[in-house]
Amino acid sequence: MTEPMIVATILCTFLLAGAVKGIIGLGLPTVSLGLLTAALDLPTAMALLLVPSFVTNFGQALVGGNGIETLRRIWPFLLMASATVWIGASALTSVDLALLSALLGFLLVAYALISLVGIRLAIDPHQEVWAGPLIGTANGVLTGLTGSFVVPGVMFLQAIGLSRDRLIQAMGMLFTASTVALALALKGNSLLTAELGLLSTLALVPALIGMVFGQSIRQRLSEPVFRRIFFVALLFLGTYIIANAAFDLR
Repeated sequence: MTEPMIVATILCTFLLAGAVKGIIGLGLPTVSLGLLTAALDLPTAMALLLVPSFVTNFGQALVGGNGIETLRRIWPFLLMASATVWIGASALTSVDLALLSALLGFLLVAYALISLVGIRLAIDPHQEVWAGPLIGTANGVLTGLTGSFVVPGVMFLQAIGLSRDRLIQAMGMLFTASTVALALALKGNSLLTAELGLLSTLALVPALIGMVFGQSIRQRLSEPVFRRIFFVALLFLGTYIIANAAFDLR
């Protein structure tokens, strides 16, 4: 792929990912990571999502008015989800990237299927004490391996019974902390270059434009219908990444 094509792919990807986040309030890292991994390699896709993911999710983490109370409840989960990212990221320089791309595809498929079926787990406060750090560790390692922040972390946040506003804010906290940890892990493994950092910063512009566009059309669409379309598309994208990775492994 030529350099102009790469830049165009990056810009279009973040425009679309931003629009998705503007409409349903999530999906920018997931969409951008999935599309970029299908077009480029996994470590490059992970590096490119850093700035747009941090900026959009940091704002989400601050909105809601219950930040301190939410943080007090989920900090053991967030701590482990951030501290263990480097464990997974260390494999990026030693494990076949096709295997890690396939893992990303499986996570996207799992996330899509769980959302489409409507599976909701329930974790009571006594289970939360040990489940939070355990699931946070799994989420952190998988973030380092694939760049995906959502499985099983989002499932945990949904399972502990947070209200809608607190859940959105908690997801913003998770995605922000994971983005920072991923940036440090990529830098530590010499996978985050100045050029990729500049491209990631430039990608913020179409991401924000996409978010504004998505927010403007949110009222014109049925959010449940759009969410269903989004997860079906994510299912096909994950399947494509798995098939592509399987072809590379032959």
